[in-house]
Amino acid sequence: MARLAPFLLTDGRFPVGAHTYSAGLEPAVAAGLTRARIPALLKARLHTTVVTETAAAVLALRASHHDPVDHEPVQQALAARTPTAPLRDASAALGRGVHRLARRLAPDHLAVTALARLRPRPLRPIALGALAAVLDVGEEALAHGIVYDELQTIASAALKLLPGDPLDSVAWIVAVEPEAAAVVAEALAVRTPTDLPARTPPLIERWALEHDRRERRLFLA
Repeated sequence: MARLAPFLLTDGRFPVGAHTYSAGLEPAVAAGLTRARIPALLKARLHTTVVTETAAAVLALRASHHDPVDHEPVQQALAARTPTAPLRDASAALGRGVHRLARRLAPDHLAVTALARLRPRPLRPIALGALAAVLDVGEEALAHGIVYDELQTIASAALKLLPGDPLDSVAWIVAVEPEAAAVVAEALAVRTPTDLPARTPPLIERWALEHDRRERRLFLA
């Protein structure tokens, strides 16, 4: 299973509710972002939100190999670095889907039962770290998977929000590969929750607050 598991984690059809999430694209489009600026958004998120969440997931995976498993330190560190309530809520909603899948696959796994003890609910990166432990996914594969999933989420949402040539989405992801590789390396180098990067993207946070007040929207965030 370890050979297939990394592909499952990055598959957009993975049944964990990710189709409800645009990784900040819908709020950005509502604020005036154009299709031409999507590559810039990808780079901005890589060096802010994505590096933090990737490092948190890797820390959660490492914690999952301890006995007892304690996800609380990294959960608290990540929550503190996600100051906007709508983004925390979206992460918890996505985390619920990941947690549900982990319970289905290995309900008695120590990393999975530890998720149930978290209050409030586990954030998505923490749940992904636990799921990676269940699926026997390594740290580097997990980090690459989370980074790719973020890029692919934005590229896929663009097809609905800013329609254009679908081949553009592939070109966008290929173009930011050097930045993506750097983010993976930085995330893997984080050793403790205290060292978790704290890079709040002000515009993305503001757009998320505005998005939360809208009645008509396609995505959670």
